[in-house]
Amino acid sequence: MSDRTTEVHDGQLTDRAARTRDEILEVAIEEFAANGYTGARVDEIAARTRTTKRMIYYYFGSKQGLYLAVLELAYAQIRRVERGVDVEELSPDEALRKIAEATYDHHTTHQAFIQLVSIENIHRAEHLRQSKTILNENVTAITLLEEVIARGVRENIFRDDVDAIDVHMMISAYACFHVANRHTFAAIFDRDMLDAALQERHRRLIGDMIVATMTDGRGGPT
Repeated sequence: MSDRTTEVHDGQLTDRAARTRDEILEVAIEEFAANGYTGARVDEIAARTRTTKRMIYYYFGSKQGLYLAVLELAYAQIRRVERGVDVEELSPDEALRKIAEATYDHHTTHQAFIQLVSIENIHRAEHLRQSKTILNENVTAITLLEEVIARGVRENIFRDDVDAIDVHMMISAYACFHVANRHTFAAIFDRDMLDAALQERHRRLIGDMIVATMTDGRGGPT
């Protein structure tokens, strides 16, 4: 096991240490998503990453510190996806559609993220509330939507009685449902919502729903 002097240089993690830390986080996301905060075992994460519990605690301080780092990484990934949508070159309705579709694509291909969100809701977000990083990152999601909606209202394309948090809620609800309710929905209706054959249609539906809601008969695209 490397000691502190070989893991850190000039206050920064070495390349090797950074790779080890990233590997730990990758495995930890799977472990926490599968077993929850209480059920996840740091020993299992250490075994799967060929490191030690002591080294994991060196990087993250504690099991809770590791879990917070996992949450921060998971939320940072979806925020990067949202920021990657170039809304400046799009009309407001098309920008809103692209944000909705990008969110759908992320959530349906990152099942661990949805599982982590569900776990945090079980714990009433007691861990998430401790992370200023997550709370600050999430502001960007609303800011982006606010900018698009405000532009649509100014151009008389969007209604003005629905705010960015409402829209974010609608997009998240639809996209999360596909993962969070996948197995019960399949048992009841014999339909796998993550079936590859359904994805293009469902992706188009979320865009249609959000644009239709916001244009509210104002002549938006059909």
